[in-house]
Amino acid sequence: MSENGDRMAGSGFAPAQLAEVEARRREFAELLGEFRRTPVLVPLGDEQALLTADFNGIRFILAFSDEQALARYAAARGESAREWTYQRVLGARLLDVAVPAAGVPCGVALDCADGSDGTVFPPVAGIVPDGAAVDLDDDEDEVRHGGAV
Repeated sequence: MSENGDRMAGSGFAPAQLAEVEARRREFAELLGEFRRTPVLVPLGDEQALLTADFNGIRFILAFSDEQALARYAAARGESAREWTYQRVLGARLLDVAVPAAGVPCGVALDCADGSDGTVFPPVAGIVPDGAAVDLDDDEDEVRHGGAV
C-alpha cells in the first residue's frame, strides 16, 4: 500500500473504501500526467489574456482538449457565432507557469462545458507548484502529511 494508504489506514475507512480511494488517486495521477503532456486550446479573452472564470474565490484558466470542446463551450454560452481566438499551450505550462503568474488562487478547468467529462485541476500541492498551492501554509509538513493532499 502507498504512503497515502498507510496514512489512511487509521482513519476509520473500511478496506474496500481505502482501495477505492487509492484507485481514484492513481486514476487522477494518470489523468494529470496526460494533461501535463498534452497541448490544449486556451481561448483568449479581453486584451488577449487567457480566458478565465472565477468560482468560489478561485480563478480557473479555461482550457479545451480540441476545437469541438471549445465549440460546445461557445454554444453553451450562446456565442457560437463569434470567432474564438485561442493558443495551444502544453498542460504543464499552464500549471507550472500560467497558474503561478495569475497572482491569485488559480487552477485549470478542462472542457468545462462537458459536464462530468470535464476535469478540474485545482490549485493544490501535487498539481500546481507549491508557491501557488492554496492547501499549504507555514507548516507545509502538517498539511501534506495530515492527509489534506
